[in-house]
Amino acid sequence: MSVLRDLVDGIRGGGIEVLDLTAPLSEKTPILSLPEPFGQTAPFSMREISRYDDRGPAWYWNNFTTGEHTGTHFDAPVHWVTGRDGEDVSQVAPAKLIAPAVVLDFSAQSAADPDFLLEVDHVKTWEAEHGPLPDGGWLLYRTGWDARAHDQAEFLNADETGPHTPGISPACARYLAEETPIAGIGVETVGTDAGAAHSFDPAFPCHSYLLGAGKYGLTQLRNLDRLPPTGAVVIAGPLPIVGGSGSPVRVLALVER
Repeated sequence: MSVLRDLVDGIRGGGIEVLDLTAPLSEKTPILSLPEPFGQTAPFSMREISRYDDRGPAWYWNNFTTGEHTGTHFDAPVHWVTGRDGEDVSQVAPAKLIAPAVVLDFSAQSAADPDFLLEVDHVKTWEAEHGPLPDGGWLLYRTGWDARAHDQAEFLNADETGPHTPGISPACARYLAEETPIAGIGVETVGTDAGAAHSFDPAFPCHSYLLGAGKYGLTQLRNLDRLPPTGAVVIAGPLPIVGGSGSPVRVLALVER
């Protein structure tokens, strides 16, 4: 118990900072838009049940509607056809939801090129400087894209050719899925794949390779600029939706200061 006591004391004393990596969830939260004839996710909406009135004099509460993959959310393996026999979000072991994290910062490259792709050599160069990717941990991919999250159009950055947002190349997605010990990847964009990933081979390679390998995704993160390259611990708590392909999630990071 002394370890847990030390953790609590560290948080209360300021030696451990708790950072929120989650985007607030509201009607203004950007959502993924798919071309017709594909089905669309519902934007977040909230309907009041009562607010200290004749519908309920002493209590305030709401019903809300949203998609599993709206806002900051967790992708379970069953979300993609390659992981169709894998875990749904309720089956993810709780111990996997608390894990070490590393941050690969390619925000400068993404600012210069919104279609920038992380490649295997980028990962290996980062490892040569900072050490191996964490076993059972998260690779958090910083692109600076969270700065656009206040506006749907700016966040999706689409034109007549489709959306233009940074991501991960097919070769790198396969490498991360098959040759590294990470539990999953986290990104600042609307999904784990690049905006142009519909045209990749395979299409949407992060979804295809990582979820097919039983790994996970976190999307629409923020505040990655406040994390060190190594040493943070991430707590990601999705709703345990039985049969769910994913869930909105509160993502917290613990950082020693």
